This record gives sequence, C-alpha cells and structure tokens, in this order.
Amino acid sequence: MAAGRGLLALFSVVVVAGLTSAANGPFLSDSVFQPSAGSTGRSLLQAKNSCPVNFEFQNYTIITSKCKGPKFPAGPCCAALKEFACPYYTYLNDESNDCASTMFSYINLYGKYPPGLFSSECKEGKQGLSCADVLERDSATASSGHHAQISLLALITVLSVVVALFH
Repeated sequence: MAAGRGLLALFSVVVVAGLTSAANGPFLSDSVFQPSAGSTGRSLLQAKNSCPVNFEFQNYTIITSKCKGPKFPAGPCCAALKEFACPYYTYLNDESNDCASTMFSYINLYGKYPPGLFSSECKEGKQGLSCADVLERDSATASSGHHAQISLLALITVLSVVVALFH
C-alpha cells in the first residue's frame, strides 16, 4: 500500500511537470541574442560545447527571401527568423553550447544583416520569441522536442498502469 502511494506521488509530480512545460510552450530565449561567451574575461573559463546542429549547410533563404533591406521590416524579418530557428529552440536555448552564436554567424554571413538587427527588432514575451505557432521541420534534429513529449507521455502512461495495478 505504501509503495502504491509513493508511485501515486511520483505520478503526480510527473504530470504537474509535464503540464507546466506544455503550458509554457516552446520559445526562443532572449539569451540567444546575446554575444558569444568569449567576450568577457570570466566566460573564457567556461568553454562552450560545439553545436550538435550543423548550421553551415542549412537553407537560409527562409530568412534572406523575406527579410530584405534597406529597411528590414520587423514583421517579416522576425517571422522568418522564427520559421528558421524555432525547430532548433532546444539547442539554441542551451547556453552550454555555441548553437546560437553559430547560427547568427551564418545568418549574418548569408544575409549581410546589420549587427543587432534581430535582437533589437524581434521582441515578444518575458521568455523570448514564442515558437508555439511555428511548425516543426521533419528532421531528426528538429524533432527532438517532439520525441521528448512522446517520451513523457509514454512515461505517464506506464506510471498510470503501475498505479492502477497497485491500487
């Protein structure tokens, strides 16, 4: 009986955690717009891991075809950035890797955008740019967030069955 109550408590924690993360939805944190870690003395000791996504060979025409100068209108530029970057939000928000700085290096290389364009123009909520309205791409790296949701649902299902058996 005590084991069943322990499992029920664990199940409750997992459900609350799952609902909390689902309610917030995916987003691109404002920290992705910050300069790379190598710009301050203290950061030199905190080496970043290399990005697991190869941004060198991505298709940047999503951005370069919609975000054009000389005025670089915020609406189309930010929508294009979200369309390109949101499938990788888990990697871009991870401050232990260099994904964000690598991605922006290539965006600026191919688009020849002025420095700070996206960080000054693309602002939304407290958490950053919402990715809730952007469809994920069908690639192994872009769908890792989807796999995590499926894993969470599988865990919740298994725990439900275990709790039901011991109850």
